Formats: sequence, C-alpha cells, structure tokens
Amino acid sequence: MTPPHTPATPNHASVDVVIPVYNEEAALEQSVEQLRAYLAANCPARWRIVVANNASVDRTLDIARDLAARYPGEVDVVHLDQKGRGRALKRAWSQSTADVMAYMDVDLSTNLEHFMPLINPILEGRFHIATGSRLMPGARVTRQHKREFISRCYNLIVKAMFPRRRFYDAQCGFKAIDAAVRNELLAHIEDNAWFFDTELLLRSEQRGWRVWEIPVEWIEDLDTRVKIVSTAIEDLKGLVRVRFSRIRG
Repeated sequence: MTPPHTPATPNHASVDVVIPVYNEEAALEQSVEQLRAYLAANCPARWRIVVANNASVDRTLDIARDLAARYPGEVDVVHLDQKGRGRALKRAWSQSTADVMAYMDVDLSTNLEHFMPLINPILEGRFHIATGSRLMPGARVTRQHKREFISRCYNLIVKAMFPRRRFYDAQCGFKAIDAAVRNELLAHIEDNAWFFDTELLLRSEQRGWRVWEIPVEWIEDLDTRVKIVSTAIEDLKGLVRVRFSRIRG
C-alpha cells in the first residue's frame, strides 16, 4: 500500500532530527552544537533538533534543557521515564508536526555530510523511508572486528529470514521517515528498544513503502551503551515475531 504524498520543496519543508540519549552528559552538548552548525549551513528546510531523554540519571536532561533555552525554536527536549531507543523515537515522532522526521545517534558516528542525501529523496516525494548503510558498496566503516563480524552475521540472518528484503543494513542508527506514513508505521512497530531499527525497515517493506538506502561513512563509538549479547538475543526474537506475524489492516 503506497500512501499519498505531496512533494515538498526543501525551502518550504520542515525536518525534525531526534537524538535519543541515555546518560550522555559527556557528549550531548558538543554533538548538538556540531549538528546545529551543520544544519544551519546545509539544510534549506526549517529544522529542529529534538533531544529525547531516556530516563537518564546523570546531568543529561539538565544539559538538554539548557540547550533548548539557549536555542529556542532550534532545540527541544522530550523526556521519558523509561529507557529504550525505540520508545523515545515513537514518542518524539508521534509528537512531531514536521514533514520529515529523522534520527541519529548522539555520538554522530555517521558523517553528517550524508544527512541531506538521506532526506532529500523523501522531501522530493520519491521515497517514504531512508536509512544509512554500513554494508552497501561504497560505505566506509571503522569499528572493531568483533562488532563487524556480529553485524554481518545478523544481517545475513535477516536476509535468510526475509529473502525479499531490499536493504543491506538493518541496524544503522541513521534514518528518516515521511510524515505521510508515520502514524500507520508506528502502529505496526512493537519493539521499544534496539530492534526498532530492523522492525521499522521490515514493516515498511511489508506495507509496500519505498525505502531509500545510502552508503555512509561510519566510525564506531567505543563508549557505546549497547550490550551485545542481550541485544542480539532480543533481535533474534524480534525477527521471529515479525517473520510469523501479520500486519494489522
């Protein structure tokens, strides 16, 4: 099912960029400042940075609120009392009134120069979902061999379970979505944690929505909050659930 969509020119469009955070007091301010400078220089659309705080217990929320006060209209804050990247994105996206909603990791592992190539095809009405890829030809990735091996194994499992899937990388934390499909898509995504990324792409393809994928330059953050073993187990459970469940409606 392809939803109706009226292309928006960048000069008349609006974009929300969500940064989900949990205990990121050390990185948040610098990352927001860097992202803000990039958007001011390169994004012709009206833009806003939304910090989605996931029950942080350090000074993350205070820093986010200080940034919002410093840059009213450009930085905003959404606070959640529960952890979970998927939960934070659902909340921030469901409250957004922007034409395009994107998100990226607070460490800015993905080079920001890929942001406009990511969202432009959505603004132009050619695609509904956009995602970065660390596995496509042309991608440049710097990370530990162990994490590279695990990532490739996981994506091979995705390929085996969903042979018709057309994307390379299910897990890259660099995505965007058209507002025209937001409400319906979020209603189909059950996961509130790290499997959110994969489920977003799989459910999008199940609905027949067009997914745009671009190779990116990506550098691993060694201070990652991801627990590899427990996350892998939950991801595999999620794949089984999506493989054998039907989309409502």
